[in-house]
Amino acid sequence: MKEEIWDIIVVGAGSAGAAFAVRSAQQGKRVLLLEAGRDYRSADMHEAWRSPNPAVPLMDPDATEGMVWTDLNATRTDAQPPAPYWRGKGVGGSSSINGQIAIRPPLDDFDEWANAGCDGWSAEEVLPYFSKLEDDAEFGGADYHGTTGPTPIFRTPRERWGAVDAALADSAQAAGHPWAPDVNAPQATGVSPYPINSRDSRRVSVNDAYLEGARELPNLTILGEAVVDRVLFEGSRAVGVSLISEDVAANRYADTIVLSAGVIHSPSILLRSGIGPRQQLESLGVDVLADLPVGQGLQDHAMATITLPLNASAGLSSPNDRHTNVCVRWSSDPEEGDNDLMFVSMNQSVISMATANTGAEFGAYGVWLNQTDSRGTVTLTSADPREQPVVAERMLSEVGDRARMRHGIRSLVGLLDQDATRSILGGSVHDCNAELFSVLDDDDALDAHLLATVADAQHGTSTCRMGSADDPTTVVDSDCRVHGFESLHVIDASIFPSVPRANTNLASIMVGELMADRTH
Repeated sequence: MKEEIWDIIVVGAGSAGAAFAVRSAQQGKRVLLLEAGRDYRSADMHEAWRSPNPAVPLMDPDATEGMVWTDLNATRTDAQPPAPYWRGKGVGGSSSINGQIAIRPPLDDFDEWANAGCDGWSAEEVLPYFSKLEDDAEFGGADYHGTTGPTPIFRTPRERWGAVDAALADSAQAAGHPWAPDVNAPQATGVSPYPINSRDSRRVSVNDAYLEGARELPNLTILGEAVVDRVLFEGSRAVGVSLISEDVAANRYADTIVLSAGVIHSPSILLRSGIGPRQQLESLGVDVLADLPVGQGLQDHAMATITLPLNASAGLSSPNDRHTNVCVRWSSDPEEGDNDLMFVSMNQSVISMATANTGAEFGAYGVWLNQTDSRGTVTLTSADPREQPVVAERMLSEVGDRARMRHGIRSLVGLLDQDATRSILGGSVHDCNAELFSVLDDDDALDAHLLATVADAQHGTSTCRMGSADDPTTVVDSDCRVHGFESLHVIDASIFPSVPRANTNLASIMVGELMADRTH
């Protein structure tokens, strides 16, 4: 006999899932929100995660315990070994552990989605949901912004920037990049302060912004530490999920099943459910329900950095100083104007974190590939839901991406000659980046260096891509329904056709907001 039947089961309480669950409950739906990590109240978040600098909790084992999938790894490129791939665990998901960057993608991204067959996702159609989710302290009065949403948007004033922030901003403007005070304005390009989702210099996650104020709703139930194994079907209709809670297997049933478990775990659940590449599923002994490219198409922003040895006046005054406040969105081909590259400031580099007890001070400039063609994979090696998949990002695997990244790092090196950058240095940049400078003028050698050293920006997308059913690269339709199935949706960053030209948190929240209305 079946248990209670909910209107909607949402799997995953991260950026998209929390927004979707709360808005659906506010519309009167009976919602069960399942989260693989723990459920906790906002006041119970480890204080380190409230810091403006995410390096503080990430370097603290007590803070990461239960908040990060510590057993999840990924290879960034084909030339790199696996390394930790930080994804948030527990209510709030990755919005609880990310860099608190609240950048919208350029609206052109969404017109490209619509032109590629994602009906209802044009710039005009998504813009109201970006406005709905935000409370923009500085630009909320503009007709493309909002002031009544649950997510606060704040920009650190220049007098509180770090020295590396100011140096990048001044150096980039001296090199010809324009000032753009609101990076979230339509058509914005150039040097901008980062908008961040914080209030009073403290992180505001979707647990804080959405779930905390909705916990008294009688039709919203949150169940933590519930690992979903697979979706249950009657014919082609999704009717529930099988989960493990406190080491006990159980089933939960609903009229609609929504996977919002993120770019890694939403495809993993589909694969265990029999939806994915036939050969992979058969190798695991999983019955194949549909041969779809689940787990294919993974994208992220490849990032290369230049370490900056800082003088005594340029270092952080406190570990809790904001780690970055400035970005520069720009185009490798000015005639194209597609904002395919981004410079970023880092007031504290990885080296500085590692040498925190030596008194050494380092910052960094970074460049990331804001628009990418390379695609990776998420592959199951076990049908056990407690086993993590193999994640191969395959960044810079496309020739065009490597060419743009070479242009980006060489342009970043050019900023080192600007007076503003020179003024913060306390040592030799060449000595700190000897390998980079030794290959800078050789395309092949520079490619090899980049393939061996680039990081990702933790902006994974596109493992359950959205598009028309006749497109063999897609998994869900324009209403985020899995092709060939009824009552089964994927609603998170995994449905993005490609990684947007921005950090992904705000866009993920937008998807949850929009789809709550669309499935109402």
